[in-house]
Amino acid sequence: MTNSNSNGKTDSTRLIVFGATGRVGRAVVAAARARGVEVTAVGRADGEVTSAADVARLAAGHDAAVVSVYDAQAVPGEFFPAVARAMAAGLPGAGVRRLVSVGLASVLPTADGTPLMDTPGYPQEWREFYVGHGAGTEALRAAAPEALDWAVLSPAGDFDHDGTHDGTHDDAPAGGYAYAPADADGRISPAAFAEAVLDEATAPAPALHAVHAGVVGAAAA
Repeated sequence: MTNSNSNGKTDSTRLIVFGATGRVGRAVVAAARARGVEVTAVGRADGEVTSAADVARLAAGHDAAVVSVYDAQAVPGEFFPAVARAMAAGLPGAGVRRLVSVGLASVLPTADGTPLMDTPGYPQEWREFYVGHGAGTEALRAAAPEALDWAVLSPAGDFDHDGTHDGTHDDAPAGGYAYAPADADGRISPAAFAEAVLDEATAPAPALHAVHAGVVGAAAA
């Protein structure tokens, strides 16, 4: 089945979403279904995202994957790299050619190149979590074979949960998006962020390759 996405492109991508019960995962699944994209929603009970064997088993028959997961009980610096390595090993063997991973703005460079987490006044109480996310991206960079085309997306700042920044609410149509450096004041609705993730996951010629990019709502760009 051929579908038109929000950029007017067509695709027949079969998509799997790891972490489909979380806020971002739910939004991506909803956006995919609204477009008519064939999507499989995977939750914690379906398999271990740190197991390459489970990833390969679940991903068989799909073309692209989105991963948006975390484990509050795990050590971030161990969990996120383990997920990255499992994706890098399991997806290509299952025939999956594209991966979009949901990252964290804290490790994204600002306009002057400074990681957001190192800018003055940025909260440091969750630094272990920030660093763990960054380690996951580096593990993906090191482990992903050429057969797996990947990108990491995160809000450039944070999610806009009340719709005051880009004119959308969680249950309203997305208001568009743009790529931007890290900015603590940048905001994007979950719906608009899901559109960005879905575009990168399903486009015949995605814009991003082996990079971490920040996303803001169109009105904030």
